Amino acid sequence: MPIWKRNLFVCWFGMFVTSIGMSQIAPVLPLYIKHLGVSDTDAISQYSGIAFGITFIVSAIFSPIWGQAADKFGRKPMLLRASLGMAIVIFSMGFAHHVYVLIGLRMLQGIITGYGTACTTLIATQTDNEHAGWALGTLSTSSIAGSLLGPTIGGFIAENFGMQDVFFITGALMMVAFLTTLIFVKENFTRQHKKTLRMKEVWEAVPHKSLTVMMLVTFFVLTIALYSVEPVMTVYVTQLSSSSHHVALLAGVIFSASGLANIVAAPRLGKLADRIGTHKVILAALIVAGVTFIPQAFVTSPWQLMVLRFILGLSAAGLTPAVNTIIKRITPAAITGRVFGLSMAAAYLGVFIGSLLGGQVAAWFGVEYVFLVTSALLLINAVWVYFQVYKKVQLMQLMNASNPAK
Repeated sequence: MPIWKRNLFVCWFGMFVTSIGMSQIAPVLPLYIKHLGVSDTDAISQYSGIAFGITFIVSAIFSPIWGQAADKFGRKPMLLRASLGMAIVIFSMGFAHHVYVLIGLRMLQGIITGYGTACTTLIATQTDNEHAGWALGTLSTSSIAGSLLGPTIGGFIAENFGMQDVFFITGALMMVAFLTTLIFVKENFTRQHKKTLRMKEVWEAVPHKSLTVMMLVTFFVLTIALYSVEPVMTVYVTQLSSSSHHVALLAGVIFSASGLANIVAAPRLGKLADRIGTHKVILAALIVAGVTFIPQAFVTSPWQLMVLRFILGLSAAGLTPAVNTIIKRITPAAITGRVFGLSMAAAYLGVFIGSLLGGQVAAWFGVEYVFLVTSALLLINAVWVYFQVYKKVQLMQLMNASNPAK
């Protein structure tokens, strides 16, 4: 088996577990905070929002920093640092005796993250262009599936084993990810003893700045779209259900439907992007995802919503690998880690903004408008991508075809 493929499988498992570790806390957070001695309902809601969001905000700040470290010291040391650090921090959350300790550990988790950035950079730089779309597509399923399945897995463990076991089991899985990374991941990295470029100098070295910005914005909008409905899903399912039984479980299954569809479709769409062009897949996926959000505002049963969320997952699956493939192809290898760090920062920021936006739109206008606003964001992004990416890439391909010597 080629080294890049073996590394891909190990990184997939590690990113899947890492993403579960960051999102698994969502359904058990209010209950765990209550377990830690907070009894006031408003205070529980306030602490829950802080504890959930702080990990993603801090991760958005530190992802470019760890991307820079990956370019300087290699990707494998960053994988080992992040997986071992997260294993210890998440396991320690099970021993938290005060809500401030829990919030502090969630913040520390955001600081030491960077596993996803290092994995994406490692696979992007090791894989040849012929297989890049498939490899990055397969890798992307790990983080999205882990993030979307995390709340369901966390809820299942809490219900069947206990709230503290959510942290103990996730921490143990992260330790397995650390050991598999230590044993199986191989990297030929020669450290360049050059002056470390500042972010401004890195940006000056990016050859296609507008295209890079467009890819970061698309990744940001996609993440907003995936997470805008998270805070309102349970409320919406309650409105649609004739019975109040198992509403939380049903909401979790509906939310996870997008993640399952993603796992099925991302590698195939990655291969399709390799064959017909990543820019075509991005544009088509944005349009289909944007249109799919509209009927979600008018469904009359949870099952209709579940089918539409599954279709959304199929279309969204094409976006992440296509964005990463374009970034890989237009970025010089020496600064790939830092640019992918910016990409991960955009995604983490999208999780936070998406959750915030969904809650605010639902509070001011109603739950249905969350889907319509999210649809509008995706379709506006599609129009922007058509003029700023699709046409530019088509022009670059025509220029390369007319001058193959270049």
